[in-house]
Amino acid sequence: MSISSYESPQPQRSGLAIPLLAGGLIALAAANIYLYVQLDHLQTDTTQKIEKLTAAVGGVRDASSVSTAAQARHIDALKEELANANSQARSMSSQAKVEAQAHADQLARQLQAEEAKMQQQVTGQISEVNQSVTAANAKIADVSTDVGAVKSQAAMTQSQLEKTIADLKSVTGDLGVQSGLIATNGTELQALKLRGERNYIDIKLGKAKQPQRFGDITLKLESADPKHNKYSVTLMADDKTSEKKDKSVNEPVQFYTSKGGHTPYELVINQVTKTGIVGYLSTPKDTSSR
Repeated sequence: MSISSYESPQPQRSGLAIPLLAGGLIALAAANIYLYVQLDHLQTDTTQKIEKLTAAVGGVRDASSVSTAAQARHIDALKEELANANSQARSMSSQAKVEAQAHADQLARQLQAEEAKMQQQVTGQISEVNQSVTAANAKIADVSTDVGAVKSQAAMTQSQLEKTIADLKSVTGDLGVQSGLIATNGTELQALKLRGERNYIDIKLGKAKQPQRFGDITLKLESADPKHNKYSVTLMADDKTSEKKDKSVNEPVQFYTSKGGHTPYELVINQVTKTGIVGYLSTPKDTSSR
């Protein structure tokens, strides 16, 4: 495979910046996943709490209805007994009348006490229902606040990803073909992955006797020059081997495969050390036969 060589001067990046950016990538991806999981959990929790509190309030109301109905029947019985006692007192002799009236007065006091007890019970049950409703509203408000905070954080994370994507650049690769957007660090690579326009495979390749497979290609590191941020690899695709010599950091190394059709694969290395290289392989989503 004949490949023209293209070298584009790239600004050197400090060894400290790459780990920091990689750490930022991991934190950003983890935060994004955490926020969406938390949002789902909060919504589920809200639904469960509403169901439980609705059942509890319904139970209190049912118990109140049963108790109130029983108390009302008892009071009705006392009223009937009091009416009978008064009727008997009016038709009796003086001594019997006194005794009947005393019994009627006792029933009247008992009836008054029962009515007061019933009123107190109903008032207490209404208060309990109101407290349950107030507690339910407070818990729902708390969960709604949490959901709002999660949505706000998710929107902020999305905004950061969109800004990262907007900052990405498209450059010409070593075959003279305009590349897709190029990531120069882990954060930008994560943004490209979320964008989903191409497939991205992480590359971490050290010096070894045997080539290492990444997707449907294999790579073997031949040399690494961290001082000048250059490297050389032997690449095999479609059973064809080619050597990519003295390539620069963040330079798109392009090559065609039968699977990729007329759209090139792109190898982008972001970091060169004495012992290896780190970057990614970008392949087209929609493949066709050449």
